[in-house]
Amino acid sequence: MRAAKRLKITQHNRTAYLFLLPWLIGFLGLTAGPMLGSLYLSMTKYDLLSPPTWIGLDNFRQIFTEDSTFSGSLWLTFTYVFLSVPLRLAFALFVAMALNKGIRALGIYRTVYYIPSLLGGSVAIAIVWRQIFDGGGAVNKLLSFFGITGPSWISHPDYIVYTIVTLSIWQFGSAMVIFLAGLKQVPGDLYEAAQMDGAGKIGQFFKITLPMLTPVIFFNLIMSMINSFQVFTPAFVIGDGRGGPLDATMFYTLYLYLQGFSYFNMGYAAALAWMMLLIIGGFTAILFLTSKFWVFYGDSKDGR
Repeated sequence: MRAAKRLKITQHNRTAYLFLLPWLIGFLGLTAGPMLGSLYLSMTKYDLLSPPTWIGLDNFRQIFTEDSTFSGSLWLTFTYVFLSVPLRLAFALFVAMALNKGIRALGIYRTVYYIPSLLGGSVAIAIVWRQIFDGGGAVNKLLSFFGITGPSWISHPDYIVYTIVTLSIWQFGSAMVIFLAGLKQVPGDLYEAAQMDGAGKIGQFFKITLPMLTPVIFFNLIMSMINSFQVFTPAFVIGDGRGGPLDATMFYTLYLYLQGFSYFNMGYAAALAWMMLLIIGGFTAILFLTSKFWVFYGDSKDGR
């Protein structure tokens, strides 16, 4: 009896592994394998033309002790992430709450607001954005109507990063849709009870809406942070692919790309990629560790 039961379990396991086989092949061939290859290359000197030469941790030592561009690009990326992520999530939540009023044709509005998220990472939209914020672009023409002379937003190193941040905020559609789904799950009787207790709209927002949305905020925060660390296309197009002007668009991913495919320092680029992986992993771990202090799960026993 036991032997027959074990045989049945084994057959079920084989069936499960058979269905998982395509995913396992893809994971090993397209994810795990390239990651291990990249880890090996990060400890070599490799220019794509000659075989890799093992140099150990020299690439990582050079990153921290000799490469001033690394620290500059990392600081610029941090600035972009810390500006774009909160602003994008705040704007997405604002629009989601505006759409959560039972308006007609909600699906149309939701689609319209989501379109920028589909197009925002494309080269074409980055080129359009470059034209809009150029010295003679639409933004400065609008400012001139009010008698204000605007700078060339994409040519001045003090303003160009904020132009890219604005483009990032414009791509709020994905977070907005998730916020809208979260708002639909907030029980209406909570708002009715709050109104009976005399709570106003602001009090309801901070006492009911935000606490109930914290799991959704946490998810959007993680995803937006990871995506923001990997910003590349806007910086490449708006900054002419070289980090200009004066390295004002030399984001980490652009610097990694230049090292690998312009300077052919593929081993060094692999080391930079692994540093980025560790940085993103560190920030993600911090968010998960601190989530227990501010993320509210209504179905848990302790209220968290």
